Amino acid sequence: MPQGQGKAKMLKQIRMGGFKGSKPLAPSGRVARDTRRPLPSFFIIGPPRTGTSWLHEVLSRHAILPSPTKETRFFDIHFERGFEWYNAHFPTSTGDRLVGEVAPTYFASAQARERIAETIPNAKVVCIFRDPVERVVSLYRLKRAYGMIPWSFEEAIIRDSELMESGKYGSCLKAWLHTLGANQVLATVYDDLRDEPQSYLDSVTDFIGIPRFELGPSQVGRVFTSETMTYPRNYYRTRSATAMAEWLKLRQLDTVVAAVKKSPLLRLVLGGGAPFTKLSVDLSHKLYEHFRPEVEELEGLLNRDFSAWKLPSLQTSGPARGDRRRFSR
Repeated sequence: MPQGQGKAKMLKQIRMGGFKGSKPLAPSGRVARDTRRPLPSFFIIGPPRTGTSWLHEVLSRHAILPSPTKETRFFDIHFERGFEWYNAHFPTSTGDRLVGEVAPTYFASAQARERIAETIPNAKVVCIFRDPVERVVSLYRLKRAYGMIPWSFEEAIIRDSELMESGKYGSCLKAWLHTLGANQVLATVYDDLRDEPQSYLDSVTDFIGIPRFELGPSQVGRVFTSETMTYPRNYYRTRSATAMAEWLKLRQLDTVVAAVKKSPLLRLVLGGGAPFTKLSVDLSHKLYEHFRPEVEELEGLLNRDFSAWKLPSLQTSGPARGDRRRFSR
Protein backbone atom coordinates (compact mmCIF):
# COMPACT_ATOMS: atom_id res chain seq x y z
CA MET A 1 0.00 0.00 0.00
CA PRO A 2 1.40 3.48 -0.85
CA GLN A 3 2.61 5.45 2.15
CA GLY A 4 -0.01 8.22 1.79
CA GLN A 5 -2.89 5.74 1.61
CA GLY A 6 -1.56 3.87 4.64
CA LYS A 7 -1.42 7.06 6.69
CA ALA A 8 -4.95 8.04 5.65
CA LYS A 9 -6.28 4.59 6.60
CA MET A 10 -4.57 4.73 9.99
CA LEU A 11 -5.98 8.18 10.78
CA LYS A 12 -9.45 7.03 9.77
CA GLN A 13 -9.17 4.05 12.11
CA ILE A 14 -8.08 6.34 14.96
CA ARG A 15 -11.22 8.45 14.47
CA MET A 16 -13.45 5.36 14.41
CA GLY A 17 -12.01 3.87 17.58
CA GLY A 18 -8.81 2.08 16.67
CA PHE A 19 -7.71 -1.18 15.08
CA LYS A 20 -9.60 -4.38 15.68
CA GLY A 21 -7.90 -6.67 18.12
CA SER A 22 -5.25 -4.13 19.14
CA LYS A 23 -4.77 -0.83 20.92
CA PRO A 24 -5.11 2.25 18.70
CA LEU A 25 -1.77 3.54 17.48
CA ALA A 26 -0.64 7.12 17.13
CA PRO A 27 1.16 8.22 13.95
CA SER A 28 4.42 7.84 15.85
CA GLY A 29 3.68 4.16 16.62
CA ARG A 30 3.01 4.77 20.32
CA VAL A 31 -0.29 4.06 22.08
CA ALA A 32 -2.73 6.76 21.01
CA ARG A 33 -5.37 8.64 22.97
CA ASP A 34 -8.15 7.01 24.91
CA THR A 35 -10.87 7.10 22.26
CA ARG A 36 -13.46 7.70 24.98
CA ARG A 37 -11.98 11.16 25.48
CA PRO A 38 -13.19 13.71 22.92
CA LEU A 39 -10.86 15.69 20.74
CA PRO A 40 -11.48 19.43 20.28
CA SER A 41 -14.53 20.40 18.28
CA PHE A 42 -13.20 23.91 17.62
CA PHE A 43 -9.91 25.77 17.20
CA ILE A 44 -9.16 29.49 17.47
CA ILE A 45 -6.30 29.64 14.97
CA GLY A 46 -5.32 33.29 14.96
CA PRO A 47 -2.78 34.06 13.45
CA PRO A 48 -0.61 35.17 16.41
CA ARG A 49 -1.08 38.58 18.06
CA THR A 50 -4.76 38.95 17.19
CA GLY A 51 -6.37 38.73 20.62
CA THR A 52 -6.12 34.96 21.09
CA SER A 53 -4.85 35.24 24.67
CA TRP A 54 -7.90 37.32 25.57
CA LEU A 55 -10.20 34.78 23.93
CA HIS A 56 -8.49 31.95 25.79
CA GLU A 57 -9.07 33.75 29.07
CA VAL A 58 -12.75 34.51 28.51
CA LEU A 59 -13.61 31.09 27.04
CA SER A 60 -11.72 29.06 29.64
CA ARG A 61 -14.67 28.95 32.08
CA HIS A 62 -17.16 27.94 29.41
CA ALA A 63 -15.20 25.36 27.37
CA ILE A 64 -12.52 22.76 28.04
CA LEU A 65 -9.20 24.23 26.88
CA PRO A 66 -5.60 23.09 27.41
CA SER A 67 -4.36 24.12 30.84
CA PRO A 68 -2.22 25.60 32.21
CA THR A 69 -0.43 25.95 28.84
CA LYS A 70 -2.51 27.78 26.25
CA GLU A 71 -0.79 26.43 23.13
CA THR A 72 0.13 22.76 22.84
CA ARG A 73 1.61 23.11 19.31
CA PHE A 74 0.42 19.52 18.80
CA PHE A 75 -0.96 19.66 15.28
CA ASP A 76 1.93 21.68 13.84
CA ILE A 77 5.16 20.54 15.57
CA HIS A 78 4.40 17.88 18.22
CA PHE A 79 2.12 15.52 16.30
CA GLU A 80 4.61 12.67 16.53
CA ARG A 81 4.22 12.65 20.33
CA GLY A 82 0.82 11.04 19.89
CA PHE A 83 -2.65 11.65 21.27
CA GLU A 84 -1.80 10.39 24.74
CA TRP A 85 0.59 13.35 25.10
CA TYR A 86 -1.99 15.73 23.60
CA ASN A 87 -4.86 14.54 25.79
CA ALA A 88 -2.73 15.05 28.90
CA HIS A 89 -3.19 18.81 28.37
CA PHE A 90 -6.95 18.50 28.97
CA PRO A 91 -8.94 17.49 32.07
CA THR A 92 -10.03 13.85 32.12
CA SER A 93 -13.67 14.86 32.69
CA THR A 94 -15.32 17.39 30.40
CA GLY A 95 -18.92 17.26 31.62
CA ASP A 96 -21.19 18.90 29.07
CA ARG A 97 -18.67 21.53 28.00
CA LEU A 98 -17.18 21.52 24.51
CA VAL A 99 -13.47 20.85 24.07
CA GLY A 100 -11.41 23.33 22.07
CA GLU A 101 -7.96 24.80 21.62
CA VAL A 102 -6.67 28.32 21.09
CA ALA A 103 -3.79 27.72 18.71
CA PRO A 104 -2.63 30.76 16.71
CA THR A 105 0.36 28.98 15.14
CA TYR A 106 -2.01 26.64 13.25
CA PHE A 107 -3.25 29.39 10.91
CA ALA A 108 -0.22 29.36 8.59
CA SER A 109 0.69 25.69 9.07
CA ALA A 110 -0.26 23.41 6.18
CA GLN A 111 0.57 20.39 8.35
CA ALA A 112 -1.77 21.52 11.13
CA ARG A 113 -4.52 22.15 8.60
CA GLU A 114 -4.18 18.72 7.00
CA ARG A 115 -3.89 16.86 10.31
CA ILE A 116 -6.94 18.56 11.78
CA ALA A 117 -8.96 17.82 8.64
CA GLU A 118 -7.90 14.16 8.72
CA THR A 119 -8.41 13.51 12.44
CA ILE A 120 -11.29 15.91 13.23
CA PRO A 121 -13.06 16.48 9.90
CA ASN A 122 -16.01 18.30 11.51
CA ALA A 123 -13.87 20.76 13.49
CA LYS A 124 -14.78 24.43 13.36
CA VAL A 125 -12.02 27.04 13.13
CA VAL A 126 -12.08 30.75 13.93
CA CYS A 127 -9.62 33.10 12.23
CA ILE A 128 -8.90 36.63 13.45
CA PHE A 129 -7.45 39.25 11.11
CA ARG A 130 -5.62 42.40 12.15
CA ASP A 131 -3.75 45.19 10.38
CA PRO A 132 -0.87 43.07 9.02
CA VAL A 133 1.90 45.53 9.79
CA GLU A 134 0.72 46.18 13.34
CA ARG A 135 0.46 42.44 13.84
CA VAL A 136 3.92 41.56 12.53
CA VAL A 137 5.48 44.27 14.68
CA SER A 138 3.62 42.93 17.73
CA LEU A 139 4.75 39.38 16.98
CA TYR A 140 8.36 40.50 16.57
CA ARG A 141 8.24 42.31 19.92
CA LEU A 142 6.87 39.23 21.65
CA LYS A 143 9.55 36.97 20.19
CA ARG A 144 12.32 39.45 20.92
CA ALA A 145 11.10 40.12 24.48
CA TYR A 146 11.06 36.39 25.28
CA GLY A 147 14.47 35.75 23.76
CA MET A 148 13.14 33.61 20.93
CA ILE A 149 15.13 35.58 18.36
CA PRO A 150 18.20 37.86 18.67
CA TRP A 151 17.80 40.02 15.57
CA SER A 152 16.71 43.52 14.73
CA PHE A 153 13.27 43.82 13.14
CA GLU A 154 14.74 44.32 9.67
CA GLU A 155 16.81 41.17 10.01
CA ALA A 156 14.07 39.14 11.68
CA ILE A 157 11.53 39.55 8.87
CA ILE A 158 14.09 37.93 6.58
CA ARG A 159 15.39 35.20 8.89
CA ASP A 160 12.25 34.21 10.83
CA SER A 161 9.76 32.85 8.31
CA GLU A 162 6.82 32.85 10.74
CA LEU A 163 6.75 36.65 10.88
CA MET A 164 5.84 37.07 7.22
CA GLU A 165 4.20 33.71 6.51
CA SER A 166 1.55 34.30 9.18
CA GLY A 167 0.61 37.49 7.33
CA LYS A 168 -0.59 35.60 4.25
CA TYR A 169 -4.19 36.28 5.15
CA GLY A 170 -5.93 35.60 1.86
CA SER A 171 -3.84 32.58 0.88
CA CYS A 172 -4.14 30.79 4.23
CA LEU A 173 -7.83 31.56 4.65
CA LYS A 174 -8.55 30.14 1.19
CA ALA A 175 -6.63 26.99 2.12
CA TRP A 176 -8.68 26.49 5.30
CA LEU A 177 -11.91 27.07 3.37
CA HIS A 178 -10.87 24.58 0.73
CA THR A 179 -9.80 21.96 3.29
CA LEU A 180 -12.65 22.15 5.81
CA GLY A 181 -15.46 23.84 3.91
CA ALA A 182 -17.03 27.26 4.24
CA ASN A 183 -19.52 26.23 6.95
CA GLN A 184 -16.67 25.28 9.28
CA VAL A 185 -14.63 28.48 8.99
CA LEU A 186 -15.44 31.79 10.66
CA ALA A 187 -13.37 34.83 9.68
CA THR A 188 -13.41 37.67 12.20
CA VAL A 189 -11.61 40.99 12.58
CA TYR A 190 -9.48 42.15 15.50
CA ASP A 191 -10.92 45.68 15.25
CA ASP A 192 -14.35 44.27 16.13
CA LEU A 193 -12.93 42.34 19.08
CA ARG A 194 -11.27 45.53 20.33
CA ASP A 195 -14.21 47.91 19.74
CA GLU A 196 -17.21 45.68 20.46
CA PRO A 197 -15.95 42.77 22.59
CA GLN A 198 -19.36 41.49 23.68
CA SER A 199 -20.80 41.49 20.17
CA TYR A 200 -17.63 39.90 18.85
CA LEU A 201 -17.69 37.19 21.51
CA ASP A 202 -21.35 36.43 20.76
CA SER A 203 -20.52 35.78 17.10
CA VAL A 204 -17.73 33.38 18.11
CA THR A 205 -19.74 31.45 20.71
CA ASP A 206 -22.71 31.13 18.35
CA PHE A 207 -20.42 29.67 15.71
CA ILE A 208 -18.57 27.15 17.90
CA GLY A 209 -21.71 26.10 19.77
CA ILE A 210 -21.16 27.52 23.26
CA PRO A 211 -24.09 29.28 24.97
CA ARG A 212 -23.69 33.05 25.07
CA PHE A 213 -22.41 34.61 28.28
CA GLU A 214 -21.79 38.14 29.49
CA LEU A 215 -18.29 39.51 29.82
CA GLY A 216 -17.30 40.72 33.25
CA PRO A 217 -16.21 44.34 33.80
CA SER A 218 -12.55 43.32 34.05
CA GLN A 219 -12.75 41.45 30.73
CA VAL A 220 -14.22 44.26 28.65
CA GLY A 221 -11.47 46.19 26.94
CA ARG A 222 -8.72 44.00 28.34
CA VAL A 223 -6.98 42.84 25.20
CA PHE A 224 -3.33 41.91 25.73
CA THR A 225 -0.85 43.98 23.71
CA SER A 226 2.89 44.26 23.16
CA GLU A 227 2.99 47.99 23.88
CA THR A 228 4.53 47.57 27.33
CA MET A 229 7.10 44.99 26.27
CA THR A 230 10.80 45.84 26.10
CA TYR A 231 13.98 44.21 24.95
CA PRO A 232 15.24 41.69 27.52
CA ARG A 233 17.73 42.93 30.07
CA ASN A 234 19.98 40.03 29.12
CA TYR A 235 19.18 38.18 25.90
CA TYR A 236 21.05 34.98 26.79
CA ARG A 237 19.45 34.69 30.22
CA THR A 238 15.98 35.25 28.74
CA ARG A 239 16.63 32.81 25.90
CA SER A 240 17.79 30.14 28.37
CA ALA A 241 14.69 30.65 30.51
CA THR A 242 12.40 30.36 27.47
CA ALA A 243 14.20 27.21 26.32
CA MET A 244 13.85 25.71 29.80
CA ALA A 245 10.14 26.52 29.81
CA GLU A 246 9.69 24.70 26.49
CA TRP A 247 11.68 21.72 27.81
CA LEU A 248 9.41 21.51 30.85
CA LYS A 249 6.25 21.77 28.75
CA LEU A 250 7.34 18.93 26.50
CA ARG A 251 7.60 16.77 29.61
CA GLN A 252 4.12 17.81 30.76
CA LEU A 253 5.48 19.97 33.58
CA ASP A 254 3.35 22.93 32.52
CA THR A 255 2.34 23.66 36.12
CA VAL A 256 5.96 24.52 36.95
CA VAL A 257 6.08 27.03 34.09
CA ALA A 258 2.76 28.54 35.12
CA ALA A 259 3.96 28.94 38.71
CA VAL A 260 7.12 30.76 37.63
CA LYS A 261 5.09 33.12 35.43
CA LYS A 262 3.06 34.16 38.48
CA SER A 263 6.10 34.59 40.72
CA PRO A 264 8.64 37.44 41.15
CA LEU A 265 11.17 35.22 39.34
CA LEU A 266 9.64 36.29 36.05
CA ARG A 267 11.09 39.79 36.42
CA LEU A 268 14.59 38.32 36.50
CA VAL A 269 14.32 37.00 32.93
CA LEU A 270 11.66 39.13 31.24
CA GLY A 271 11.86 42.83 30.45
CA GLY A 272 14.16 45.40 31.92
CA GLY A 273 15.80 46.36 28.63
CA ALA A 274 15.38 49.30 26.28
CA PRO A 275 11.92 50.06 24.87
CA PHE A 276 11.13 49.04 21.32
CA THR A 277 11.35 51.75 18.69
CA LYS A 278 8.80 52.53 16.01
CA LEU A 279 9.23 51.45 12.41
CA SER A 280 10.71 53.91 9.99
CA VAL A 281 8.24 55.43 7.53
CA ASP A 282 10.10 53.83 4.62
CA LEU A 283 10.01 50.32 6.07
CA SER A 284 6.38 50.74 7.07
CA HIS A 285 5.47 51.64 3.48
CA LYS A 286 7.36 48.63 2.14
CA LEU A 287 5.58 46.27 4.50
CA TYR A 288 2.14 47.61 3.61
CA GLU A 289 2.96 47.15 -0.05
CA HIS A 290 4.20 43.62 0.62
CA PHE A 291 0.99 42.61 2.39
CA ARG A 292 -1.34 44.46 0.01
CA PRO A 293 -2.13 41.47 -2.29
CA GLU A 294 -3.07 39.32 0.70
CA VAL A 295 -5.25 42.07 2.15
CA GLU A 296 -7.00 42.58 -1.17
CA GLU A 297 -7.66 38.87 -1.45
CA LEU A 298 -9.11 38.95 2.07
CA GLU A 299 -11.34 41.86 1.06
CA GLY A 300 -12.79 39.75 -1.72
CA LEU A 301 -13.35 36.73 0.52
CA LEU A 302 -15.07 38.73 3.27
CA ASN A 303 -16.68 41.40 1.09
CA ARG A 304 -15.27 44.01 3.46
CA ASP A 305 -13.17 47.12 2.96
CA PHE A 306 -9.72 47.03 4.54
CA SER A 307 -8.32 50.24 3.05
CA ALA A 308 -6.85 51.17 6.44
CA TRP A 309 -4.61 48.08 6.18
CA LYS A 310 -3.04 49.07 2.89
CA LEU A 311 -1.28 52.37 3.58
CA PRO A 312 0.26 53.75 6.77
CA SER A 313 -1.24 57.17 6.05
CA LEU A 314 -4.71 55.65 6.41
CA GLN A 315 -4.06 53.91 9.72
CA THR A 316 -5.40 56.83 11.72
CA SER A 317 -8.72 56.76 9.89
CA GLY A 318 -10.05 54.13 12.29
CA PRO A 319 -10.89 50.45 12.08
CA ALA A 320 -11.81 48.77 8.86
CA ARG A 321 -15.53 49.08 8.22
CA GLY A 322 -18.10 46.63 6.95
CA ASP A 323 -20.36 43.90 8.17
CA ARG A 324 -18.90 41.01 10.11
CA ARG A 325 -20.13 37.87 8.39
CA ARG A 326 -19.65 34.19 8.08
CA PHE A 327 -18.90 32.44 4.83
CA SER A 328 -21.73 30.98 2.83
CA ARG A 329 -21.48 28.40 0.12
